[in-house]
Amino acid sequence: MMADLDINYPESLALAQLPTPLQPLDRLSAQLAGPRIWVKRDDLTDCALSGNKIRKLEFTLAQALAQGCDTLITCGGVQSNHCRATAILGARLGLKVHLLLRDEGASDEGLSDNKPAASPDGNLLLDYLAGAEISIYPKAEFQTRQRELFAHWQQHYVALGRRPYLIPTGASDGTGIWGYIRCVEELLGDFKQAEIAPAHIVHATGSGGTQAGLSLGCALHQLDAQVLGIAVCDNAAYFQRKIMADISDWQGRYDIAELPANLSVQVNDDFIGPGYSKAGPEVFACIKKVAALEGLLLDPVYTGKAFHGMLALIEQGYFDRADDIVFVHTGGLFGLFAQREQLSF
Repeated sequence: MMADLDINYPESLALAQLPTPLQPLDRLSAQLAGPRIWVKRDDLTDCALSGNKIRKLEFTLAQALAQGCDTLITCGGVQSNHCRATAILGARLGLKVHLLLRDEGASDEGLSDNKPAASPDGNLLLDYLAGAEISIYPKAEFQTRQRELFAHWQQHYVALGRRPYLIPTGASDGTGIWGYIRCVEELLGDFKQAEIAPAHIVHATGSGGTQAGLSLGCALHQLDAQVLGIAVCDNAAYFQRKIMADISDWQGRYDIAELPANLSVQVNDDFIGPGYSKAGPEVFACIKKVAALEGLLLDPVYTGKAFHGMLALIEQGYFDRADDIVFVHTGGLFGLFAQREQLSF
């Protein structure tokens, strides 16, 4: 199941509450009469620091500190889990944080002061509470000027005598990958304790870094489980390119001679729905069902979409009924509050 490997991890910080639990969803599994579903509770990496981003940031922020940086600049949507985690961790470590946020619903007018039109909610509320500097841009401007915006703010802080460190969307790059390579080691211990050998590891894929780490980790450790990323935005071809680009970045940064021959990247893009951060009624129905049946809270941007997709695939017979499958809960609870109007009771 696992090769006897000694992986030389780079320096990291202990920021997450690890290991996270692996729990069976027996009532849901029995109701579906399909494979037994387990959930890896990476929504429990901490309280306000909930989610998968913390594993990546343990390595990313260690690198920032090692380089003597005092300011973090990163980006994402207005309800970005990654930006919220970066803001809180920056406050914990005494680092200034500047978030460049994309407003999915804004027009080109009305955001010149870079302030939200309404009272902040969800992740954005926590960003402000953590004291982050926040610049909000309309979606079209953000997409066309993202690199320019990073360069502008980097130069701004350099001119002030500060040492900025730039973090890509989701901390998804060759450094962030290490977080989920190490998570695979944790999963191996979980599987041994539970006496299971899951055939599939399923999760939401949005920036590609978690899937890059899980896929590479399974290959490095010769874990015979197929990682399946369920896309919440973009298509499978995009994610194939992005994930392999992150893995190539990892290989180059850490002088890895060759990639494992058994490396496999599998993405399903059938459940994106209306687009990033937008979910159809079937996703909200899934969120309500799983919360009421198992006490497990999902969100409409990432985990709700992916979990709905996994259940649909079970109904389609994609997974063998005799198998165990593991869903990696990557967090996102706070984003649910910002879409509360979509929930009907």
